[in-house]
Amino acid sequence: MSKRDELIVKYAADLKDKCGVKPDMDLLTKVTIGLGPSIYNADSSTVSGSDDKELATVKNNFLIKKLGLKASVDLDGAIDAVIEKYGRSNRNKYRVVIYYLLVKHFKKESVY
Repeated sequence: MSKRDELIVKYAADLKDKCGVKPDMDLLTKVTIGLGPSIYNADSSTVSGSDDKELATVKNNFLIKKLGLKASVDLDGAIDAVIEKYGRSNRNKYRVVIYYLLVKHFKKESVY
């Protein structure tokens, strides 16, 4: 099993166990591939739910640029809801899992 496949299994377990979501493995794989080499770096593979700068990056680089959503208060609310679902006290919030949940939230599976 490749390193990427191992990570996808870990992300799927997080979605199932921590978020109560049955993952669409095809979409999860596409989101993982879309993040490229950042998934292998300890710092860039996770999202800090309490760092405003990091959350702004998720909003601007992923929701607005990648998913093509318009800047609005709804974006901040969606990010907040996803982090709440993942668990604020959960120390390791994987970027792939956050992005997957946001894609599902906005029904933007067609982007992948």
